Amino acid sequence: MLDSKPFLANSHFPAIFRKSLQTLQINLGYQCNLSCVHCHVNAGPKRTEMMSRETIEQILALAEATNIHTLDLTGGAPELHPEFRYLVRTARDRGIEVIDRCNLTILEELEYPDLAEFLAAQQVIIIASLPCYLQENVDKQRGKGVFKDSIAALQRLNRLGYGLPNSELTLNLVYNPQGAALPPDQQALEQAYQQHLQQHYGIVFNHLFAIANMPIQRFGSMLLSQGGFDAYLRLLKDNFRADNLDNLMCLNTLSIDWQGYIYDCDFNQMLEMPLGAVAQTRIHIRELNPEVLQNAPIATAAHCYGCTAGQGSSCGGALATE
Repeated sequence: MLDSKPFLANSHFPAIFRKSLQTLQINLGYQCNLSCVHCHVNAGPKRTEMMSRETIEQILALAEATNIHTLDLTGGAPELHPEFRYLVRTARDRGIEVIDRCNLTILEELEYPDLAEFLAAQQVIIIASLPCYLQENVDKQRGKGVFKDSIAALQRLNRLGYGLPNSELTLNLVYNPQGAALPPDQQALEQAYQQHLQQHYGIVFNHLFAIANMPIQRFGSMLLSQGGFDAYLRLLKDNFRADNLDNLMCLNTLSIDWQGYIYDCDFNQMLEMPLGAVAQTRIHIRELNPEVLQNAPIATAAHCYGCTAGQGSSCGGALATE
């Protein structure tokens, strides 16, 4: 696979600094039942990396010591981790909000017949990938049959109360562009999703998050192989909006990889960029002094323009308030 790191180094991205820590985004491992084209993690069925129980306990200790209010669980497919349910239960018992970055199809796997019910019982917030509401586009981007399984999973979640009006069970969907383009207006796209999914499948959800594709890992390699990497970076830089800087997810979130090393964001993790407060080398969660994070610099590179272009983009969707 082609390496995009050298192409991202000289960014001249504005300096940004941390605010108070609120969220730990935890990559439990790279194993996934899918191999999506846009995946910035390069996850797939053959990946074997998995977080240890010891590291999970260290994360729970850090969350308690720093009054973290949210654990954002990702992967791969985080639900494949053998300690997934333990982590969720423990966090919820301590009053910590839990987000599951779900690919939906995992809910239809025969090995996990009660997974959706477990998530509902723990009141886990589900942020589910559905890069389009049309079958042809989803199967092209994520694999044959994925759209059908995703629809079935969404219908199951609705039956459990997810996404319904006045329900405490939150179901948000995620859109990714098909290629090297910025996402369209999030609000208008959300309305289109709601209308189509309700009309054709009886599906309802809370919100849609429009997220830009990052020029790293699998998507970055595809751009390089097709000769479109420089053009995509230019698109991101040309659409930079300074007013998105104050709403960046990295300002109050730490990203932790499956080995327990800490990064400023999930994308920096994939590029192995050390925490900005340390700068020289990676730091492990067991070595972290949380006090060094306050007002600390955040490590940046050219891919950061992906979060600040146009309406902005984060794991929580568009950043722009207009």
